[in-house]
Amino acid sequence: MSLGKLQTTIIKNLRQFDQLNDEQVEAIVNGSSEMTGEALDQLLSEEYKVSSEYLLVSKARAFRMSPFNAARIQLHNGTFELIDQEFCQKNLVLPVSSTKEFIVVAFSKPFELTISNKIQEVSGKRIIPLLSSEKDIREKLNTEATRGEEQFADVVEAVGVEFDEGDSEFADGDIESEESAPIIQLAGRIIEDAHRGGTSDIHIEPWEKEVIVRYRIDGVCQEKLRLPFKVGPALIARLKIMANLDISERRLPQDGRIIFKHFTKKNIDIDLRVSTAPLNHGEGVVMRILDKQKSTLPLPALGFSDANLAKYREVIRQPYGMILHCGPTGSGKSMTLYSALNEVNSPETVVRTAEDPIEYTLSGINQMQMNRQIGLTFSSALRAFLRQDPDVILVGEIRDKETANIAVEAALTGHLLLSTLHTNDAPGTIARLTDMGIEPFMISSSLLCVCAQRLMRRVCKVCRTPYEPEGREKEVIEKAIGWSGQIFKAKHDGCSRCNGVGYKGRIGIHELMTVSGELIEGINNGLETAELKKIAMENGMRTLHQDSMEKVKMGISTIEEALCTVPQDLE
Repeated sequence: MSLGKLQTTIIKNLRQFDQLNDEQVEAIVNGSSEMTGEALDQLLSEEYKVSSEYLLVSKARAFRMSPFNAARIQLHNGTFELIDQEFCQKNLVLPVSSTKEFIVVAFSKPFELTISNKIQEVSGKRIIPLLSSEKDIREKLNTEATRGEEQFADVVEAVGVEFDEGDSEFADGDIESEESAPIIQLAGRIIEDAHRGGTSDIHIEPWEKEVIVRYRIDGVCQEKLRLPFKVGPALIARLKIMANLDISERRLPQDGRIIFKHFTKKNIDIDLRVSTAPLNHGEGVVMRILDKQKSTLPLPALGFSDANLAKYREVIRQPYGMILHCGPTGSGKSMTLYSALNEVNSPETVVRTAEDPIEYTLSGINQMQMNRQIGLTFSSALRAFLRQDPDVILVGEIRDKETANIAVEAALTGHLLLSTLHTNDAPGTIARLTDMGIEPFMISSSLLCVCAQRLMRRVCKVCRTPYEPEGREKEVIEKAIGWSGQIFKAKHDGCSRCNGVGYKGRIGIHELMTVSGELIEGINNGLETAELKKIAMENGMRTLHQDSMEKVKMGISTIEEALCTVPQDLE
């Protein structure tokens, strides 16, 4: 029996490329029984010495596809964004690029339609297929699987060798080690890798025998690197030099800023807010990454429900009053405020902001960086703004009675004032302001709304698993939003798209308390927080817990994540 039609076409294509002569073609076509593609490849490469490049081009011409050399593709953090790496390894395919409507994929088995259908279903895009060899795709995927483990290996080895050659401990005042090439490379590579992986904060912590590097990704800390303890002081000193801090002062906390483009030749335009602190085993550093290439998100992309978004947009268009956002550090308050300012910003509106630090530069908005060392505080900035004819004022945070008093005064005298406060929920903000010494009638007269918020992890769309909740889980959802049905849970070991976590990205949940006649009366009468919460809920406020359960219902997150982010509402 002769070879199949497609395989015969491949052989004839190789003849046209002068990779085979007429006798060899005849011997292969007529002298061999029908064989698998893998067996034919082996025969051609080993016995007839056909190059892999010509074999690929001949196959592509036979299959009417474009050939693609998978060995030359540069994998990056977004390569497996649309197609799971585990799926790629199982089916020997490789995503090459994507546009709004199309995804380009290299196949090794172009006629297995189930693979194409699955890719189209998962990505939601039309496929442009390319043909690549199984060997190249397999090697590229195997390289990617081990890349994460090896990316620091060379520089860590170089650092270890350098410090093994020197003294095991640093003498006070020794400033040469932090200028060594391996330390400079290590500091730069930690920052670059963290930025590439979507990290919000980098933690460098001295332990008793090691220095631990951890990244906070999607709100959760993950250990990335362990370094020899003796490397720690030089690495910390290098980061302090980059942040223009005093490297000889190791007993007091310091704050600084790294403008990273001054220390790299790569196109990475980020700043880092640096905070050092003396800990029990040495100095530790935490760096918040501020990506200047990222723009603020529009309000609809922040996770507001339709009802909350309509209320919030109405409030930020009021001519005067006070809008407060509350929540812990890293709950998305700044991003929401920036998005609100972008929405109301126009040539007819004068906007002033007082920030510490300025996280994102907004076009058309005048921003002021606080400097407490020279007396430039939120209260002094706010007092100055009142003399500069603003329409909208943003104060980074209300920390004390003086700032709170001026903020209320600004809201009562024709300015729209936005700020943040540290409280657990929206109704608790009233008690916090009262504790600062603000009179209840001043609060009720100036306040427009309070928005409490948190960030909750999104369940990975690729590996999430649908199920029907039972027992306690079903009770929690039904009690919160009066609904029952199918929801999703995270896969225990995740997939390559979510780096084995089961979650990828975060979404905001909100508790929006707008003022009403009943609420104003309650504030003036000095009602407890629990009573104010009841009044707000009767007027349509959805609690953080209820909003989180809505996200669970929509399949955006899981019930475990919702209950970890905010507790269940009490009776």
